[in-house]
Amino acid sequence: MKPLYIIFSFILLVFASCTDVIEVDVPEAPPRLTIEASLDWERGTNGNNQTILLSTSTPYFAEQKIAPVLGASVRVTNEDSGAEFVFEDQNNGQYTATDFIPVIGDSYALEVIYNDERYTATETMVPVSDIVDVYQSTEDGEDEDALEVNVTFQDPPDIENYYFLRFKSEVDAFPELYYIKDEFIDGNEFTIYYEKTEDEDDDIGEFQPGERVAIDFYGISKQYHDYLRLLVDQYEFAGNPFSPTPVPLVGNCVNVDNPENIAYGYFRVTETIQTSYTFE
Repeated sequence: MKPLYIIFSFILLVFASCTDVIEVDVPEAPPRLTIEASLDWERGTNGNNQTILLSTSTPYFAEQKIAPVLGASVRVTNEDSGAEFVFEDQNNGQYTATDFIPVIGDSYALEVIYNDERYTATETMVPVSDIVDVYQSTEDGEDEDALEVNVTFQDPPDIENYYFLRFKSEVDAFPELYYIKDEFIDGNEFTIYYEKTEDEDDDIGEFQPGERVAIDFYGISKQYHDYLRLLVDQYEFAGNPFSPTPVPLVGNCVNVDNPENIAYGYFRVTETIQTSYTFE
């Protein structure tokens, strides 16, 4: 057995000696301002309390994934009434207002001043349609035995509407996002279903009795719908060799003083319905 042991040790030594450390140089872009300005008016509330998040992008391998921005100036103006809402710096990347007044159909302008550069964006607050029913079934999905949650809403006739629907299970790390255009459903009831299919690689299982799903339903602008379409499509097709070449995802926040120094993120103002469903 001794000669065999020597040969085996020699093979291990050869393979170990052939191991090289490969260092990959990942190109780094300069940090850019990221603006997460989602002013969502939940139906049934006054909508006064709103928060805007500011951060800067970081290198891929950086230990600190989120770099909060401090000391910026943030304000939102209702362009129809002239009312101004100042968002106070909370010294953690959050900027808050407690006096915001949401008005359906009014246009709002965001202004962020950071590092002596001014970023602006405008959006119109769009109403959300009524949710008619939320229920479970096993009828529409890929697996006839898997549970699915269904959301039915009523689209108003003769109006171009766009919607954003967000499902978030309490046992999953990430939500499921849907963007909807009423081109083929104008004036009708329409149902969206969400079914989870089992995926061991991503640690995702089918819906189980007792599992709770948070549901957020938004009325959105066409501009935001188109942004979401790019965002969701690039996320879902990431890693697919047949997917289209990714394009830079630029929101509606424009750097007025230095257009080449673009900002990431988006400014939206929406009416939303928030509900949930627990599977039986």
